[in-house]
Amino acid sequence: MPRVDLGDLEHLVLLAILRLGPEAYGIPILDEVCARSGRDVSRATVYVALKRLEEKGLVTSKLGESTPERGGRAKRYFRLKASGLKALRDSREMFLGLWRDYESVLDRA
Repeated sequence: MPRVDLGDLEHLVLLAILRLGPEAYGIPILDEVCARSGRDVSRATVYVALKRLEEKGLVTSKLGESTPERGGRAKRYFRLKASGLKALRDSREMFLGLWRDYESVLDRA
């Protein structure tokens, strides 16, 4: 399987889904991304990233039950696929390797 390149926001969204587990849907994912990254990310930006991740085959989604609190609309729940977990692990290893290689350079800068 070829390596999947992840954008910065895609990373954050995948990590949010991993952390939230079965309760991962739009707003909690957005809240997690904003809280953990310190960024002010829009809802639309998160939904675009979720769509890209689904198109890349890294996450899957399913509709939950409709709820009166949401005006009868259903929540769309997201779950990491094995390929999404692998992409996160591969990315983590790459960044850890880069930091090991460049830490001394950064300390001298």
